[in-house]
Amino acid sequence: MCLGIPGRIEEVLNGSPLERTARVSFGGICKDINIAYVPHAEVGDYVIVHVGFAISRIDEREAQRVFEYLAQIGELDELE
Repeated sequence: MCLGIPGRIEEVLNGSPLERTARVSFGGICKDINIAYVPHAEVGDYVIVHVGFAISRIDEREAQRVFEYLAQIGELDELE
């Protein structure tokens, strides 16, 4: 099963439409992610990330709910 993980955009690194990238925080761990598929995403937004690509925006409440589910099943530690 494939799983998208929520992360918070901390900084937009490249604004080019096809190569738009951002530094995204996953509970304190930051990774550079391609955000070209979510062109309206900005700093502070939460996005669902799958294999290095942000595939949708979600609100903070939904992101926190996903983090709670992951913690319940013990998957949150694997993000590190």
